[in-house]
Amino acid sequence: MPVHLTPNAISAIIGGDVNSKPLVQILDIKLIGNSQERFRLLISDAVSTQHAMLATQLNDRVKDGSIKKGSVIQLIEYICSVVQKRKIIVILSMETIIPDCDMIGNPKFSLESDSTAQKMQPNVNLQQPARVSNNRYQPPPVANVQDFRPAVQPPYQPPSNYKSHGTILKNEAPARIIPIAALNPYQGRWAIKARVTAKGELRRYNNARGDGKVFSFDLLDSDGGEIRVTCFNAVVDRFYDVIEVGKVYMLSKGSLKPAQKNFNHLKNEWEIFLEATSTVDLCPDEDGSIPKQQFSFRPISDIENAESNSILDVIGIVVSVNPSVPILRKNGMETQRRILNLKDWSGRSVELTLWGEFCNREGQKLQDMSDTGFCPVLAVKAGKVNDFSGKSIGTISATQLFINPDFPEAHSLRDWFDQGGKDAVSQSISRDMVPGAPKNEIRKTISQIKDEGLGRSDKPDWVTVKATITFMKTDTFCYTACPLMIGDRQCSKKVTRSGSRWQCDRCNQEFDECDYRYLLQAQIQDHTGLTWVTAFQESGEEILGCSAKELYLLKFEEQDDARFGSIIGQRVFNQFFFRLKIKEEMYGDEQRVKITVLKADKVNYSSESKYLLESILKPLR
Repeated sequence: MPVHLTPNAISAIIGGDVNSKPLVQILDIKLIGNSQERFRLLISDAVSTQHAMLATQLNDRVKDGSIKKGSVIQLIEYICSVVQKRKIIVILSMETIIPDCDMIGNPKFSLESDSTAQKMQPNVNLQQPARVSNNRYQPPPVANVQDFRPAVQPPYQPPSNYKSHGTILKNEAPARIIPIAALNPYQGRWAIKARVTAKGELRRYNNARGDGKVFSFDLLDSDGGEIRVTCFNAVVDRFYDVIEVGKVYMLSKGSLKPAQKNFNHLKNEWEIFLEATSTVDLCPDEDGSIPKQQFSFRPISDIENAESNSILDVIGIVVSVNPSVPILRKNGMETQRRILNLKDWSGRSVELTLWGEFCNREGQKLQDMSDTGFCPVLAVKAGKVNDFSGKSIGTISATQLFINPDFPEAHSLRDWFDQGGKDAVSQSISRDMVPGAPKNEIRKTISQIKDEGLGRSDKPDWVTVKATITFMKTDTFCYTACPLMIGDRQCSKKVTRSGSRWQCDRCNQEFDECDYRYLLQAQIQDHTGLTWVTAFQESGEEILGCSAKELYLLKFEEQDDARFGSIIGQRVFNQFFFRLKIKEEMYGDEQRVKITVLKADKVNYSSESKYLLESILKPLR
């Protein structure tokens, strides 16, 4: 059976039709736009042609060849909008009926598309072109086209509301509920029904236009589409108290603008800005088709290769919780920081840094659980990847934490942990894994560092050495450091006395109290030789078991030499696995190889015995 395009489909769509789901043919496809990739189509109903814009979520149909010049498609969802005083059909959803076909009928082309259309003229003569006579469509016979019987497509009859109105006026038609994924700026009226999954704090700002306030919230619909909604100033007063996380709302009459990806992690190129005429109505009846939350979990091992500042979801078992500590930000405001450690079945563990209220809410709850010996499951929605001395995750304002959540991934992780995962060895990707470092551990002896010339190439070498601490310098084991925060990192630059206060040249600020950070020089030795290494803050704490400030006060303020000597003596002649960074640097006019301790782990003799046994047996296999 020959394929018949829907008669007068284009004129019907221009007249206001949004329901007939017609069959049309693509005569041309053109890539347009600079900053944003979009495809413009020339479509035909065998009588006339019209330009159409493909919604960006359908771009893959062009890229994978599902649609091309000659394809016959069925329009499922579509609207007609005015762009730059020209009418254009926006295709939101469609199905490919025939991937490739000669041009059907003899449609009339606009001057703009004449040259394009000529490329579609077939080399064989069609037996009879399609024609319109007395408003009745007479289909042509089409050669060499596979039989296809489309869904019944009756000729379009305009709804009674529009019969005498001609072209539909803007906002005359009632808003239709559409999926979030189908939203685009070419639509006239629209409405979405979605659940609020996150709500940001009310923030105040000051710029050249004066003071203002802003807040945003994230929406999720039944099709899995997500989008951020932002309100400013007077609109904040209308909606801030109305919006509740977990509730379902009907939202319409907002404007769509390109998403600011520096602040918006959602997988949507648009975000909604509510205006004075916007409506947000609570749906009182619970809609079970809309999920409570949507996750895209990544195993911890994947975070090793994740880009810095990327936003992702992760789930793991909380194996340790550090106390919350106060941190002074660069603006002089104090905040809280708490560090957790997560592990999963990928054989990796990662540090999670909680900031601000997260420390006192979820952080304290996790601390209480950890103190009882229980290791809870923690799901992190929208954590930010950091790559300072390894990979770690930090909370941001959009982050959400779920303790022991009730969904399959959490139950599977709990079963794994309880059935042996608790004792499984995992390698930390925080601090000991540095950008450029190999994923797999490279074991070396101390003599190999010199014999193999490690650290003397353009890039540093990262190795693991099992060695014993034989000596530590205790006269200068730490330095006075700046406590201010720059973004989510502490400044940590050396500070100097300025009268009764401390001054940081980098931050150009003064403060009453400074921080103390380790700059520990130690001698380590194995069965092949010895060498000097330098340990900074975190690795220094792992070696000595206390903070640099505690040790400084003990030695210089309390002058308790006996207790100070006891702490040092307990750590000398202990064996560690040292993760080392080795790099040649200039000292004055001399080049020296500098060895820095990135992490110091106590030797797990059970795991080490298995490793040595495997090393012995491997050559024999």
